[in-house]
Amino acid sequence: MMHETLADLAYRHATQPGRASIPRVSVHVAKETSWPVPTLYQPMLGIVLRGTKRVVIGDRTLHYDANHFFIASVDVPASSVMIESSPDAPYAAARLAIDQDVLADLVVDIAREDSADTTAFAVAAMTPELRDVWSRMLRLLDAPDEIDMLAPLFEREILFRILQGPQGALLRQAARSDGRIAQIRAAIAHLRENFDRLVRIEELLEIAGMSAATFHRRFRAATAMSPLQYQKALRLQEARRRLIADADASGAAYAVGYESASQFNREYTRMFGTPPARDGARLRAMRN
Repeated sequence: MMHETLADLAYRHATQPGRASIPRVSVHVAKETSWPVPTLYQPMLGIVLRGTKRVVIGDRTLHYDANHFFIASVDVPASSVMIESSPDAPYAAARLAIDQDVLADLVVDIAREDSADTTAFAVAAMTPELRDVWSRMLRLLDAPDEIDMLAPLFEREILFRILQGPQGALLRQAARSDGRIAQIRAAIAHLRENFDRLVRIEELLEIAGMSAATFHRRFRAATAMSPLQYQKALRLQEARRRLIADADASGAAYAVGYESASQFNREYTRMFGTPPARDGARLRAMRN
């Protein structure tokens, strides 16, 4: 029942411009099951208030609903679908962007070494304590005068609750500036900055400070994809963004680093299910 009340609150604020906002917190709603939406998840925590969400990251598929939460500690290309949504019971969700400084301040002393191949994303069961603090956080949308004072406290408590639970290792790794996830995060940043050119594996190995075998193992453990697959996902998502903004298919292909239009068409169709020109026209029509 509490989630239904919060879902109605989220829907009201998401659909009425000018409402109060909470730093690093966003709400999302949908009245119908969506097409797969490619996106780049930056470090965040996500909860569903009504409906179900399916997320595909690399070779892994995850589902979560009001009884679970999603967590990602690095940037990961993903494809998401909102399901179990209808005009009478619209999908509603909320997200908290993870602030590295806030997290690092909480993790003052990491008492133990975590697994060498820690994954950078997961779905876990929602606890009563975590559900309670999320409820208090979202209810601030109806109490804007209290946001500046209370939102930072609730943000810290949300992170604290997760640090105390089974996914604590994931966040502890993310908090360490010299940890294994930090090394992978540095390599990811390099891929993001240079997605439109061929990035040599030697560049990534130097940035991460790992051997080739260790780097490939830890990169896949963290992101569920290889560095090459990761860069391809970045390229194709950027190409799709350009197509929505009226770019033609060949122009989008070359802008993101493809030298072969036919290869671009094949890989785009494989990822999004529709050839780029047709997909771009459909998405522009939906936008208008």
